[in-house]
Amino acid sequence: MDYFNDPELNGKYLGTITKDFATVSDTLKEASYQIRKREISPFPVFIFARQAVQLGSLLINADEVEGLQWHVFASYLDILAQQGIVDPAKLDEFKGTWKDPDEFCCLLVVDEEFTNFVYVPYPED
Repeated sequence: MDYFNDPELNGKYLGTITKDFATVSDTLKEASYQIRKREISPFPVFIFARQAVQLGSLLINADEVEGLQWHVFASYLDILAQQGIVDPAKLDEFKGTWKDPDEFCCLLVVDEEFTNFVYVPYPED
């Protein structure tokens, strides 16, 4: 699988990702908080994938939640660097662009022809 950065989220992904994210955002926000609170990592990453991937731990199975199109896996930046998803030489640069995890969710969107990191703001309470 090729991992590359595309500066724009393809239109066919944005709608379904946004819809699914709205459904699961409370769960992701709580998981992000727990990952940071337990000092597992200050850099939680949630993988959105249409099929099972060997990344992270399954957090939300789309087959078990009506209306979801994307499975969600929980991981974090250092593990993704160890797995070669993030170039270890660019890890510090990536961390330098990190957005406040209380306000933004870092997603890694994985599909057959598209893989990209994107920050999505959590909905306002």
